[in-house]
Amino acid sequence: MTISHWLIAVLITLGGASQAAVQPPQRAPGAAPGAAGCERLASSAVPNTRIVLAQSVPAGAFDGPPAVFSGANLSSFYKSLPAFCRIVAKAQPSADSDIGIEVWMPTSGWNGKLRGLGNGGFAGQMDYMQMGTAVKSGYAAAATDTGHTGGPVDASWAMGHPEKVIDFGHRAVHEMTLVAKALVRAFYGHGPERSYFAGCSDGGREALMEAQRYPADYDGILAGAPANDWTRLLTMSVMDSQALLVDPRSYIPPAKIAVIAAAVRDSCDEQDGLRDGIVNDPRQCPFDPARLVCHSGEADTCLTDQQASALRKLYDGPRDSKGKLIFPGYSPGAEEGDGGWITWITGPAPGKSVMLMFGLGYFSNMVYEQADWDFKTFTPEAGLEAAERKTAAALNATDANLEPFMKHGGKLLLYHGWADPAIPPLNTIRYYDSVVSSLGQQRANSFVRLFMIPGMQHCSGGPGPDWIGQDGVMEPGDPLHNANTALEQWVERGAAPAKLVATKLVMGESAGKARTTRLLCPHPTVARYSGSGDTGDAANFECIAAPAGQVGRGKKRSPR
Repeated sequence: MTISHWLIAVLITLGGASQAAVQPPQRAPGAAPGAAGCERLASSAVPNTRIVLAQSVPAGAFDGPPAVFSGANLSSFYKSLPAFCRIVAKAQPSADSDIGIEVWMPTSGWNGKLRGLGNGGFAGQMDYMQMGTAVKSGYAAAATDTGHTGGPVDASWAMGHPEKVIDFGHRAVHEMTLVAKALVRAFYGHGPERSYFAGCSDGGREALMEAQRYPADYDGILAGAPANDWTRLLTMSVMDSQALLVDPRSYIPPAKIAVIAAAVRDSCDEQDGLRDGIVNDPRQCPFDPARLVCHSGEADTCLTDQQASALRKLYDGPRDSKGKLIFPGYSPGAEEGDGGWITWITGPAPGKSVMLMFGLGYFSNMVYEQADWDFKTFTPEAGLEAAERKTAAALNATDANLEPFMKHGGKLLLYHGWADPAIPPLNTIRYYDSVVSSLGQQRANSFVRLFMIPGMQHCSGGPGPDWIGQDGVMEPGDPLHNANTALEQWVERGAAPAKLVATKLVMGESAGKARTTRLLCPHPTVARYSGSGDTGDAANFECIAAPAGQVGRGKKRSPR
């Protein structure tokens, strides 16, 4: 469902008392921020917000939790942090709101900028590694749990709490931004000169919400793999699970995923003229699941008729009873790997996929509010209608009219991996195209760019070069290799990114040592190999207009 005409100006005007300026404690004119200044922020009067902690953290003294998604121990990373002022706050814009917010501000060396950070999944946690990375680079950093605590696939908090769904949908990030700007002003004596937001997955959805609903919050927004058409994305997760599980014969076990991936590569890898294990543009991939159907009895090397039918549905995308496409299907070339289909779509066993967890969490807690809801009873006509009626206004970030953000001077940099097995990449192209259709190509070009990344899975990972500095770490001062830097140069110097370079790093090697690099071109242009030199070097590629009906056919080559 396309959200019709958000009344952005009205929303900004009616944002409530939280829009009011913070009343900071008095600090002597010209006094430098520091420990005493940080602790005094405990008495700051921020509307609808309670300061829980105002603590000056010495360099290397922060002791935080493990990494949000991987659970990795971050103690050595925390020891590398500079001194900063840590503010922990709770915002309550509604009677049922309890929005956790943290703002970290470097005690010295502040670059004058604020970086707001997005979440993943159903949120519920803050990414301290991202916050620490921002502070190490001189930014004031802000994060939120979006109004609840819990794991990224836990939506139990939403049942019976519509205000918390609104907080998760868009209000919490906006409140975080207001609180952060107010505290920055109180600590440093003036607000941030520039404000940026970065997020991927649900964080990409949050990013687009900011551009659509609160266009004055940020000057630059980096949105990766956005889950912006939330109701249809989660409808797809349920319908794909039905395709795999309603008939037990349709389930595709882990042993067959590698077979499917190899057949896709055989059909599509060399369409761009390179044999490199990457499907460069899956839209041109002619792979047909029928080629894998077993002819001499079922085996791990082939698919049953039911499995082939289910696989075709996953690639094609879910459709309603009249055959109308509900959401784009998954791209061929995303099947294999640690972050591939066995994690996201098919699961390590029947009913154990991450996408089914998301679909169950969403429909049972937010739509139907029935803990025992059975996904096998779902129909798109009734289920999607109920989802959109009840939650689209809070959760969907599909409004193509970004004119208020454009007039604010904002810049939007979108990216999505072509091998994403969590959120079909065609969805981001579809949103970008809707913005172009709404504003016209010339106006859209003035503030929006989209970069598609061949071989990258969900936000990172995959067989292709997958790092563009989206974490803020790699090559932080290089706009060619770091999307955050490219975005800032666009905002601050008017230099729109004409290309980016994605990098594949070898695990265990020194930071920055690349295995391969690949040129990325602004959509709809594509990268083409020049015909000579190392195919693992971005310097040997050029941006060209995508040929009609196909991308870059040419002589087949093996890398290096």
